Amino acid sequence: MNKKPFKWVGSSFLLIILLFFIFPVAANAEIRYVALGDSYSIGTGVSSQEAWPNVLVGLLQADGLKIELVANPSRNGWTTQNAQEWEIAVYREAKPTFATLMIGVNDWLQYSTAERFRANFTDLLDDMLSELPAKKILVVNIPDFSATPKGAVFTPGRNIAKGITKFNKIIAKVCRQKGIALVDVYSVSQQMRFDSSLVAGDGMHPSAEGQRLFAQTIYPFAKKILEIP
Repeated sequence: MNKKPFKWVGSSFLLIILLFFIFPVAANAEIRYVALGDSYSIGTGVSSQEAWPNVLVGLLQADGLKIELVANPSRNGWTTQNAQEWEIAVYREAKPTFATLMIGVNDWLQYSTAERFRANFTDLLDDMLSELPAKKILVVNIPDFSATPKGAVFTPGRNIAKGITKFNKIIAKVCRQKGIALVDVYSVSQQMRFDSSLVAGDGMHPSAEGQRLFAQTIYPFAKKILEIP
């Protein structure tokens, strides 16, 4: 999460950096997975292997699914607009057969209006749908970072839970309209209020245990999607 959007010197340089995250895939991988999002998906506060998309892949592989995370261009501080401008190019290049999207917290942090968020989120999903059918996309809603020790400090004077809930309602409505499955981690994130082991050292993001909790919550939805031809 970041209150201000990233500024880059050159667009071509950033695209090169993003394309670096298209990982080589084993020849026998049948499912090419791309994770789009922000700090939650990239695993800010933990190692890359502890981020929930990587943990999710491990859980699915343990079930015998031939799946690889071929790209994760998620970035700390990025909004739906940032994802449209930079992540979608990586998404298309990676030629996914399955994808997840977890984004929106930075839109709220950067004072996006509900109308603008709805428009950007819808456009972002439409970009994803240009490459994949709705049944192969899974959306994860926004966690409640007010449940973390530094949540209130990070946004003084704002009602975090109320704001995130409003954006999550928009996410849910758009997903229903487009026939895309939605996973609720907002409810699960409430556990961070009472279990410090779920919070990373920065006091804001999920720890490795918190990321695993997210992955375990997402796992049954992903498994259901991937077991249907």
